[in-house]
Amino acid sequence: MMLLQVLVALLPVFAFQVWYDYSKPRKNVPIYLILFCGICVLLGLGVCIDIHEFYLDYHYAPLLLGSLYGGIGVFLGLSTIFMASDLLMMDGLWGWIDIGGMLLLLGPIILKFHKGFIQFSFKRKLAIVMSATSVILLIRACSFVFYYRSEQPVWSFHEVIYLIGHELCYFVIIWMILIFSESFIRRQTIASHYHGISDKYRIEVQKLQQFIDETPLGVIFVDQNGMITHVNEMAIHLLRDKVGGKQRQELVGQPFTIMYDHIEKDVLGRLLYQALNGHRLTTEYVQEQGKIYVNSGICVRDIQNDEIIGAALIAHDITELNRLRDEIGRMERLSLVGQMAASITHEIRNPMAVIRGFVQLMRERSPEDQQEYYRIVMDELDRANAIINDFLSLAQNRIIAKESCSLHEILNEIMPLLWADANLRGQTIELRLAEKIPQLMLNEKEMKQLILNLARNGMEAMDQHGVLTIQTLAFPDSVELRVNDNGSGIEKEKLERLFEPFFTTKSRGTGLGLPLCLSIIERHGGRIHVESVEGVGTTFIVRFDRSRNYNEAAAALSRA
Repeated sequence: MMLLQVLVALLPVFAFQVWYDYSKPRKNVPIYLILFCGICVLLGLGVCIDIHEFYLDYHYAPLLLGSLYGGIGVFLGLSTIFMASDLLMMDGLWGWIDIGGMLLLLGPIILKFHKGFIQFSFKRKLAIVMSATSVILLIRACSFVFYYRSEQPVWSFHEVIYLIGHELCYFVIIWMILIFSESFIRRQTIASHYHGISDKYRIEVQKLQQFIDETPLGVIFVDQNGMITHVNEMAIHLLRDKVGGKQRQELVGQPFTIMYDHIEKDVLGRLLYQALNGHRLTTEYVQEQGKIYVNSGICVRDIQNDEIIGAALIAHDITELNRLRDEIGRMERLSLVGQMAASITHEIRNPMAVIRGFVQLMRERSPEDQQEYYRIVMDELDRANAIINDFLSLAQNRIIAKESCSLHEILNEIMPLLWADANLRGQTIELRLAEKIPQLMLNEKEMKQLILNLARNGMEAMDQHGVLTIQTLAFPDSVELRVNDNGSGIEKEKLERLFEPFFTTKSRGTGLGLPLCLSIIERHGGRIHVESVEGVGTTFIVRFDRSRNYNEAAAALSRA
């Protein structure tokens, strides 16, 4: 019977552990502590040992430990169950000593130490529960003395020894409950810590995996046995000829050698093989099918013991980067040449001005039959000077002053000049202006130069009776200027080179007009586009983005 009492006293610990392990979410813990410990208090009274009508039991044990671990709410609930059960089972007045001792002696100890009891060290917990057990035995001794004096029973020596041994077992039972409870709490703390580390590890793995999947690099991971553990979509794209159209899930778990016929001849296979054999980092440049790749094989090691646990292959397509590097080099060389040419042409203008002055003086002093020769020389000097002016305008990326104005006002000012030019050629100009157009930040002089260049290009592309159409269109976020001619059109292969310096489709052109137009448009935050059909005509479309136009103007003012 005594063994059964011990099992009943220990039952709350095991019942709570089972419930805690299998209940998710774990809510209302104090209620379940009251339930488990309260049932064991009642069971303890139910399996008590009756010796001469004095009851021996261990129902103090679940009351004490349940209250210390559960807190004030659990203590109040269990003490209520304890007192109610004692009143029901009471056979004599000595039962009141149990109730009074619990309230006056044991209760204050529980109330003092229940707060923070779980965080105490094991030694301190042991000292508290052993001190409380001593108080329990004191209460039990007082109850026995009162019972003995009231009933005066005849106890044999063996019964006295059994009584003393039974009561002293309180120390063992309380110690066992504490040991099991602390073991459970320690396991739960370790499990919680493990779950926290596991969650952090899982999050880090997910971040790394997403980074690998989204990176523009091709990445392949293999384990120490050469089996593919991860491959991203970029790697499959770069190696599409070698993987034979297989998807990622089909490659994972396969040996990396399935991607190569001859591993010693294939760069990627060789890099992985070398990495698995201890080469920390090996890089090779490969050029194939017009692409340039940087391939790196990396040996992956265990940080703690430096053992090889796998390898990684990183493939980077640097074709575009290499092209941009070459383009930057070319632009730097062109810029240098442009600066030199600008300096040279600037110096050429001075002697040309002197030459023109002397030619004009000689013309005035020459006979009438030689006047035509001097006129030709002066016209060519003027043409050369115009070419130099265009070149200088193109080479000097200068900051220009802009002000808010209407494109229509600029067009109305320059149209008389264009109509006069068209009349001399026998051509017609149609002006189609939008009803309402927003203001733009423009440099009036450069806008007139832009319109003149585009209009005269269109006139030169048409024969007599040609029609040039100048049109403006207004959109919510932009303004368009369209210059359309019905000339011969431009061949498709020449369209892409129209804005290259010195490229021209005319027999006497310099190839600087359209590059100069492009430079003007870019300084105004705009774009230019050409549409042309051979035999039908050509349209130059200039689009001014309103927000970009104002931003470019603000940037120019800040630089100034």
